[in-house]
Amino acid sequence: MRRRLLRIALILLFFPPLLAAVAGWLVAPGFLHPIRRELTPDLIREADASFALTGATREDFDVRAPDGALLRGWKVRPRNPNGNWVLLFHGVADNRIGVIGQSEFLLRAGYSVVMMDARAHGASGGPIATYGWLERNDTRAIIDALLYSESHKYIIRQMSINPDLPPMPRPASHLFALGESMGAGIVLQSAAVDPRIEAVVAEASFANMREASYDYAGLRKFPWPGKTLFAPFSWTLLYRGEKLAGFSVAEVSPMKAVASRAFPVLLICDEKDVALPCRHSELIYAAARGPKQLWVVPRAFHTAAYGFAPEEFRQRVLLFFAENSRVP
Repeated sequence: MRRRLLRIALILLFFPPLLAAVAGWLVAPGFLHPIRRELTPDLIREADASFALTGATREDFDVRAPDGALLRGWKVRPRNPNGNWVLLFHGVADNRIGVIGQSEFLLRAGYSVVMMDARAHGASGGPIATYGWLERNDTRAIIDALLYSESHKYIIRQMSINPDLPPMPRPASHLFALGESMGAGIVLQSAAVDPRIEAVVAEASFANMREASYDYAGLRKFPWPGKTLFAPFSWTLLYRGEKLAGFSVAEVSPMKAVASRAFPVLLICDEKDVALPCRHSELIYAAARGPKQLWVVPRAFHTAAYGFAPEEFRQRVLLFFAENSRVP
């Protein structure tokens, strides 16, 4: 009887970690190949309707990434541009339409915006998503292309002798960025390597890949079992992910990013977020060396801060960008 009970106890003790390890191994390819949300004609019409409300105009903006992947997106200008630009970064398994709400109030305030599909998302190319490893270099290429194209337009306008043309602000007086979830993690890592990004708003970012894997191992509700009983899920997920992708997941870390360069950050975490709980934003906040703010949005779930507190969201973001626009 004792031996039987011992066998049962051993099975109960070792079976969950073993099952978690197998699950992590199987899930790893999907982690690198997220579900692709296609940019359909209906979504484009939805975006155009939003832009029409603010009197904004969009143009296609395609950028070749350093590894040759074609990144597709839009440049959108408000009716009365203030000369500043905001790069908008969407979450995993989404596309540029995911940040259409944020674009609307930024356009109303005079900010021009860049809305790109991340690599391996939407209409963009790229074989895998790397959550910041390659995307930070993509961001640099996007900024290069933006500043080049806007400077060229500015020069052409200045050379024109047509008095009917309205005055054009200088290209990119200030450059900011706003991202949510995966996009928040990407923009924090991008700002660490490109000082042209002057300030960042990041909602529901992951702290690093290992911390994020603990949440998924605990079924996105119980991170402590993810760090203990189901930790083998994290080990095998990250190990196989590294082998498939060819880079160290330890280097994909918004925490390290904010510690490496002191840039202003407004971190937003959603109180009821079970996908990437507030501890991720708190870890990033503790690591940040530059001016920093942390806003916990009551009752909000993952990336839903704007939906739960739209007026305060707008006020906080616009004030944050305005304060950093005054920096010479």
